[in-house]
Formats: sequence, C-alpha cells, structure tokens
Amino acid sequence: MGGFFGVASRESAVFDLFYGTDYHSHLGTRRAGMAVYDRKKGFDRSIHNIERSYFRPKFEDDMLKMEGHLGIGCISDYEPQPLIVRSHHGTFAITTVGKINNIDEITNQLFKDNHSHFLEMSGGDINPTELVASIINQKSTLVEGIRYAQEIIKGSMSLLLMTSEGIYAARDRFGRTPVQIGQKDEGFCVCFESFSYLNLGYTAYKELEPGEIAFITPESVEIVAPGFSEMRICTFLWIYYGFPASTYEGLNVENIRYACGGKLAQRDMQRGIHPDLVAGVPDSGVAHAIGYSNTSGIPYSRPFVKYTPTWPRSFMPTIQSRRDLIAKMKLIPVNQLIRNKSLLLIDDSIVRGTQLRETTEFLYKSGASEVHIRPACPPLIYGCKYLNFSRSNSEMELITRRVIEKLEGYPSPDEETVRKYTDPDSPEYDAMLEEIRKDLNFTSLHYHRLDDMIEAIPLEPCNLCTYCWSGRE
Repeated sequence: MGGFFGVASRESAVFDLFYGTDYHSHLGTRRAGMAVYDRKKGFDRSIHNIERSYFRPKFEDDMLKMEGHLGIGCISDYEPQPLIVRSHHGTFAITTVGKINNIDEITNQLFKDNHSHFLEMSGGDINPTELVASIINQKSTLVEGIRYAQEIIKGSMSLLLMTSEGIYAARDRFGRTPVQIGQKDEGFCVCFESFSYLNLGYTAYKELEPGEIAFITPESVEIVAPGFSEMRICTFLWIYYGFPASTYEGLNVENIRYACGGKLAQRDMQRGIHPDLVAGVPDSGVAHAIGYSNTSGIPYSRPFVKYTPTWPRSFMPTIQSRRDLIAKMKLIPVNQLIRNKSLLLIDDSIVRGTQLRETTEFLYKSGASEVHIRPACPPLIYGCKYLNFSRSNSEMELITRRVIEKLEGYPSPDEETVRKYTDPDSPEYDAMLEEIRKDLNFTSLHYHRLDDMIEAIPLEPCNLCTYCWSGRE
C-alpha cells in the first residue's frame, strides 16, 4: 500500500521526518524515500530499496547530511519516490499513496495533448507518482492540478506535494486512505498514520475530508480546496493494515478489532462452540482474539510466539514461496499450551491459505486436538480496485475464487453466480466454506460476517468500502 509523512517546521524538519516516516514501515516493503527543502541549499532527496532491510539503517546516514525546514517522506510498496519535478509551477517534490487503474488511458491522453514523456521503471511500467505530477502540470495552478488529478484518476490517490513555500496535502477524492495533520509549537506535520507523530510531540490538529486539499507551512494550515461529503474509506485499515495505535475518522484500530472479535465470539456462542483457548495469529489477529476472549470468557493464550529479532517481515520477499517459508520459521510453538487442546485461532484474513494451512499443520504436529479458524473479515472474493494492498496478480490467486470455480465446474463463473457466494445465508456460501475447511484441514471455519463487521465499526455503512468482500462499490 504505502504511507507518507511530511513536516513544516520553524526549525530543522529532518529529525521528525526521519522518525515519522519510519513509523509507516508496516505499510510498504519495497522502496522508501525522503525529500527536504532548505532555504539556502534548495531541494535534496534520498531513495533506497528496503526489500532486504528496514528504513532506519538505510537512511541513518542520509538523516545526518540532510538539511531543511520542510520535508516529505514515504514508505512505498511499489515505485521509487518522492520525486523532484521541475515544471512551469517551479520545482516541487511529490509523493503519493494510491492506485491508478486508468494509467494507460491517462498516459495516452497526455502523449496526445502535449507530447509528454516518462522514464520507464524496471519492467517497463511508468512511475505512477511521475504520472500524477504530469497531470498536475496540465493546469495553471497546483491546486487546480491536484483537483484535476482527483477528478480523472480511477482508483485512488492521496498525496503530499512540497514547494519552497510549504506542503500541499490532498486526500483521495473518496477518502479511501487517511490524511491527518498534527501540530506543535515548532510547526505542523501531515501523515497517513495518526500515531506516527505522537512520540514526536505533536497533537491532533485535523483529519482531511475526502478530496480536501490543505496548504501547510510552519505557521499555518490553510484549506485551499474543500472536501466532499461522499466517503468510501477502506474498511481493511481497521481489520488489518492499520497500526493498533492509529485512529481513522475518530475510531481507534485496536478498539475496533476488539469489537470485531466480540462479534465472532457471539456467533460461536450461538453455535455452541467452546474451545479450550483462543489465540490470535501474530500480530494482526491478536487484538481480534482478545476481543473474542473478553466476550466469550474463553481464556486468551499464546500457543505460539513470533520470533522477530532476525527474521524480517513475512511479506517482504517478492517470491511467494520465500514469504511462506519465513512466515513458518517465525512462529515458534509453545507445546505445553497446544498439546491435547482445542484451539481457536483468529487471523486477519485468508488470501491464498498457504500460510494458515502450514500453521494449522504444525499445531496438529505439536499435539493440538482441534484447530478452529475464525478470519476477522468476510471471505476475500474480489481483488481490490482501489489500493495496492495485495501482491495477488489475479483474483484466481484467492482461495475463494479457486473453490468457486471448482464448485461451479467451469472457469470464470459470471458475476451473478459469484455474488451468490458473498451471501453468508446462502447454500453457495456454506459450500464454499466447507470446501475451504477441508482443503486447509481446519476443525471448523467461520468467517466474520459482513453485517457483523460493519456493525462493529460505528460509521455509516455507506462510508465504508467493502468491495473486496461484497463486490459492490
């Protein structure tokens, strides 16, 4: 997916920029960068590959050399950024979070209108952030250009754009990702994750509305374009991607996960399922499991622990088999909490199913009598169209789609057929769950129902994007 952090300060911005950007490391795994502006030295930038390392060791030397009272930084899961661009607007630095689905259409239109050109990344792709900069440069002012980008991009796009005067911050037209502003005596910061500024001395100032554009200087925050009332914020932020200490639209991630776990427990209490222990697959399933335990009264336990000192994140390598291996190697069983126990595990989701199958197998080998699985969200049936939060190249990588194809007996079932499998009260849904349960060797499998999940998040349902589960925009 990716995340960003920006600082406009009366003093040096580099320290806050370095640590604020680092606090977004859970959102991306491939590239990271920082750009600063100093009144005497002008613009400076550094970008590093973080596939085999982390942000801090890569950028520690850069932090000591950089100078500036303005800065923007990013963690990216795809393209190198921030970029420094020279245009008729002057020189500016830009970083983005989002996904452009009509990138070819926009590129061809730019070629046709003004003979633009773009540097190709490895693989021949165009850097989406460079494309956004080109869109912005079609208009006479930066604000008009940002608004134009919001209008023509299909998908999502939030951004930070830094000039010599300050930082423009713009939230996606439908607010699919958050943009939040903090303040302290020295100035302001702007970020994706609200927790990222807390230890740096900032307090909450404002969360941008969908489509809202702000101009941030060390002295002030000016709203230069109003927001829109319609919102479709990504629900998966609360279920998985958001950091537990973060808050979006006034709702803390950890609290929402407790509520989701409680909903899962209520359903199991109706079913008469009473495992000996409940556990969360670390780390994203832990809060859900605590919520389940608090509601059900079933003890929360850690039948396996995550060994992190020498193992990187399980989704860091680009090769799926290596990610699966690292995920397996990181989980260490606690045999005394497993042997002869009926265990209920909560994971954030099931995508391909490979890692959860291996987790279940080693629990059985460690002596578990039963392994019940409760994903903290509904079945993922549609690939996300709005955010780059999945490495899946096609929907057929989803275990649900492979099972639906098997049950229907022919490839690529039509949309009407697929949609039947999203209804938790349908026989098709029950058949899909049973097939997944058998395939992954679970004692029982019950996903979080979409209606329960929405009820656990106290926002109007129309403000939540649930496309990956429901197929409805």
